[in-house]
Amino acid sequence: MTRTSATATAPATASATAPATAPAAVSRRAHREPGEVFGAGFTLFADMLLVGVVTAVACLPVVTAPAALSAASSALRRSAATGVQVKAGDLLAGLRERLTPSALAKGLLPPAFAVLLLLDERLLRAGLPGAGLMAPVLLLLAVGAAAVGLRAVALDGPHRLCGRQALARSLADPRGTALLAAAAVLAAVLVWAMPVLLPLLPGPLALAATAVDVRHRPPAVSGTGR
Repeated sequence: MTRTSATATAPATASATAPATAPAAVSRRAHREPGEVFGAGFTLFADMLLVGVVTAVACLPVVTAPAALSAASSALRRSAATGVQVKAGDLLAGLRERLTPSALAKGLLPPAFAVLLLLDERLLRAGLPGAGLMAPVLLLLAVGAAAVGLRAVALDGPHRLCGRQALARSLADPRGTALLAAAAVLAAVLVWAMPVLLPLLPGPLALAATAVDVRHRPPAVSGTGR
């Protein structure tokens, strides 16, 4: 009698647990209905293009660039985690949330740094002693600053746009920093070769920064902690 009841309850248990995981997968695919015809990869590509165009327009005042890239990174991170397509309204809402006086003040740093590099480059062209040594140093400094900047815009939560935290993560994850440096160099080469691509570059840069930041973080521990 006991053996019969145990075998009878086994299919019931399996049938009770099997459908529990099915709705999650079905609902996740349902979120992707608008782009499902082309597959998840094409949907991510479309999200990146949308983020790139919106972010490029938001970066036009220059000082809003860090906040715009931070909002783009947050939108791509949320899309990757939930499977929901990026919407322009959500992206703009994230941008409004990040347009704080502190973020706008940090937006002055990239143009100020660029002006400083241009001045140093002109001084080097003037034939000052040690110009041959300082030229590669300035180049490495610019690439390193771009990598740290991408780290900063990918930060979320209490460390959002924190330069100190971005520098700490850059030093702790040299491989990720090298990937971001390569992305910055490739973006610069593309702009130099085809300036018309400039409005599309914020999307791939935000995606690269987000991917490296997610890669750097330890995986979340699953389970109920019994």
